[in-house]
Amino acid sequence: MNENKKIDWIITFVPFILIISIATLFFIFPIKSNDILSRIRFFFGDTLGIYYLVLGIGIFIISLYLSFSKIGDIKLGNKDEKPQYPFLVWGSMMFTCGLAADILFYSFAEWIMYSDNPHVTALGPIDEWANVYTLFHWSFIPWAFYLVLAVAFGFMLHVKKSTKQRYSEACRPIINTQSDGFIGRIIDLFAIFALLAGTATTFSVATPLMSTIIIKLLGIHVSRNFISIIILVITCIVYTYAVLHGLKGISLLAKVCMFSFFGLLAYVFFLGGQWKFIIENGFESFGRMVQNFISLSTYIDPKRENSFPQDWTIYYWAYWMVWCIAAPFFIGNISRGRTIRQTILGGYCFGVGSTIISFIVLGNYSLGLQVQGKSDFIGIYAENGDLYQSILDIINTLPGSSFVLILVLFTMMAFYATSFDSIAYTAASYSYKNLGENDSPNKLLQLLWCILLIVLPIALVFSDSSMANIQSVSIISAFPIGIIMLIMISGFIKDVNKNI
Repeated sequence: MNENKKIDWIITFVPFILIISIATLFFIFPIKSNDILSRIRFFFGDTLGIYYLVLGIGIFIISLYLSFSKIGDIKLGNKDEKPQYPFLVWGSMMFTCGLAADILFYSFAEWIMYSDNPHVTALGPIDEWANVYTLFHWSFIPWAFYLVLAVAFGFMLHVKKSTKQRYSEACRPIINTQSDGFIGRIIDLFAIFALLAGTATTFSVATPLMSTIIIKLLGIHVSRNFISIIILVITCIVYTYAVLHGLKGISLLAKVCMFSFFGLLAYVFFLGGQWKFIIENGFESFGRMVQNFISLSTYIDPKRENSFPQDWTIYYWAYWMVWCIAAPFFIGNISRGRTIRQTILGGYCFGVGSTIISFIVLGNYSLGLQVQGKSDFIGIYAENGDLYQSILDIINTLPGSSFVLILVLFTMMAFYATSFDSIAYTAASYSYKNLGENDSPNKLLQLLWCILLIVLPIALVFSDSSMANIQSVSIISAFPIGIIMLIMISGFIKDVNKNI
């Protein structure tokens, strides 16, 4: 079949036109656009916020059910099929595709942002509770979103042998032939827009840190936004190289990313002088998080005394939900030959384990200096309000700080590369009406998506969007995605029960 006839041009160009239009509005009317964005975010994140919390704990429970019921024995592929990738390679690809460079941004300094929140300070000393929330926001519920959908997609691709790699196809067991009609188109358009929104949020949050590091290393005095845009353009070229080399290129980048990531953690742990505090406070924080898991999952602040869940927990669940467009598809794709139980529990092992280690090591390093009175990161942040500079202040306390800055910058680039590639690969696959299990999307189409994926982040950076407004992009996009996720999971359980 002719390549043009295989491509669904509506799914390809409607999001393209929509994103270009939104980006143009941010460029022309930055203040008004940010104001409208914040008002829409209040409706979804505050008025309807409980929706995200119920969805989060519900899908976590479903992940446990899938893992420990008979469903867990079902293999994503033929019954005698071996795993497509070795365990460590599979785990590395899964972890790096599921997270982007913002893990380093938040690992270093998320506890600082919690330090003045009335809810956290009311619970107890900052060293006892700040890291509890960082671990909670980046562990079991977020990865449950990924892993439940990953096995649903894996079942669709490797057991049902579907040639349509789309959200609408995953909803087919519930909506039947409507997946080929108007409803299916709407589902897929929501999915693509959420994909773009998740990418925009990630890039807009973490790219300024990379810019700040470059300015520090080179000793130049230019606009951080200017450097951020240059980084986005340059990294788009780097990402494109890996995309054009398919899954082999992504696999290689994942290995490089894991080595540099754990190399950074080892450097901070062994040479930072806080190893004892890191171990002890990390151990205690994890235990406190597990002990209070239900109350953390259901806290909604109905009196709005502090709005902590609206500002953070709801935002995080929405953030991970919009990333569920690309990451679960990719995880399901590379999990061929593994059982549903192996995929979910292995995902918790690699995904949650690696994420927790990052927050325990990097977060407790700076927290240790704070509680011991060796540095006052909270005071510095309160004074200048520049979290990116605060992270540089943290890194400057390490021996060989210039080397650490280079290592952080390289690791962030590697994270961006692997996560961006999985997104571009998934988005390009979405553009096809049918795509065989062993087929790959056209390279030029992947390149088109690589370019499109950086347009909205550049617009958000250019318009000086606040952290709250950047978060708004994910919260708004996640609302319809949550409904679609429930339809997909219901259809998956309906289908999979036929195979028991």
